[in-house]
Amino acid sequence: MSRVWLILLLLVNILFFVLIRWGAALTDTPDALLTQAEFNANKIQLREAAAPHIPADSVAVSAPQSPSPERVAAPPASQLSPELTVIPPAPLCMTWGEFSGENLARADAALATLQLGDKLQRRNVEHVGGYWVYMSPQKNIDQVNRKIDQLKKLGVYDHFVVQEKGEWLHAISLGVFRTEQAASNFLEVLKTKGVRTAKVGERQSRLKFTVFELIGIDAGAIEKLNRIQQDFPDSELKSTDCN
Repeated sequence: MSRVWLILLLLVNILFFVLIRWGAALTDTPDALLTQAEFNANKIQLREAAAPHIPADSVAVSAPQSPSPERVAAPPASQLSPELTVIPPAPLCMTWGEFSGENLARADAALATLQLGDKLQRRNVEHVGGYWVYMSPQKNIDQVNRKIDQLKKLGVYDHFVVQEKGEWLHAISLGVFRTEQAASNFLEVLKTKGVRTAKVGERQSRLKFTVFELIGIDAGAIEKLNRIQQDFPDSELKSTDCN
């Protein structure tokens, strides 16, 4: 019997605790409970936390940062005039040769039209052996003079009389050349002027020639020089190192 009372007393205590703890919630309507669950969300506002105030004398100096690529300043434009910024063309140097006799005189006269001044220089070269266009040795000096007069009447003024004793004494040289082909070409020119007794032969001796050097000339002078060279098919015109 005492056990029954003990159980009832325990149940009464439990019921009393429930009423105290959740009594208000059990007596409210469901709508009231829902309204409380929403917590008035529309009135909630987020605020940024204010930065803490730091005294100026306590601020640490940070290391300088490199500027962003967008803020890198472009290098200043050149202040020089266009005439000073243009790189001048490199000087051009040429050699033209080799010449002797009448061809030397013709080439010299043609180059004079270019008015190159000190940009035109001469260089003498020697070769052992070559070819020459000549007239056979004459019996005496009188015959040599008569041949020279005939040549002048035909318009041939460049010649050289061999004075060395031997088989070529009193021979008349009309030009010396490095190659046999060049000598043959010159002989054909003489024939067009009326020279009939000249011939081509090999010459085993030191032969002197002239080479023209053109230093620091411009493209316009080279163009004119190329046209002049066409009148001297046996000559060689080529570029060279200006140093």
